[in-house]
Amino acid sequence: MKILVIGFLTLFGWSALSTHIWVCKVRGLCNEEQIIQSDNSVYENAGDADSVNIASPATKPLIPGDLMIYFDFDKSEFISDPLTERYFENSKMYLDNNSNALLSITGYTDAIGSDDYNQSLGYRRAQTIQFYFTKNGMQKDKIVIESKGENEPADVNNTANGRANNRRTVITIKN
Repeated sequence: MKILVIGFLTLFGWSALSTHIWVCKVRGLCNEEQIIQSDNSVYENAGDADSVNIASPATKPLIPGDLMIYFDFDKSEFISDPLTERYFENSKMYLDNNSNALLSITGYTDAIGSDDYNQSLGYRRAQTIQFYFTKNGMQKDKIVIESKGENEPADVNNTANGRANNRRTVITIKN
């Protein structure tokens, strides 16, 4: 019996650890911002014979935070991932419920190349993300795109990691 208990605890511990490693380390989903949206549900008080309906207070949907998408050197191609798909769904829901809100997509580059070329590349990156959002059902008139090129870097441009952090688009919802 003691061996069974130890075996069960070992199996349970291994399962929990391997799940954590898969979800957090491999898929990178543990440090994501959680977007919680509530609706106006009605709850029933089951404590009495004469039940009273209690409505939850109306809450405004939360604005999804910013999303950054990184690109390879001199590239504007984009492949969707679960984080981007989830952000799309949340931002589309928010924009559908808030007529004045807009989705802003800003493209950036590292400092390698001419200013004109980088301005153009940043714009192509923003267009790629805009295409993804409109292809999946978001209204094009709810999206504003721009390029900052190599201006406003997020990191230094004298290291490979710094330049990689600068090759990005930033997606923000503006009211």
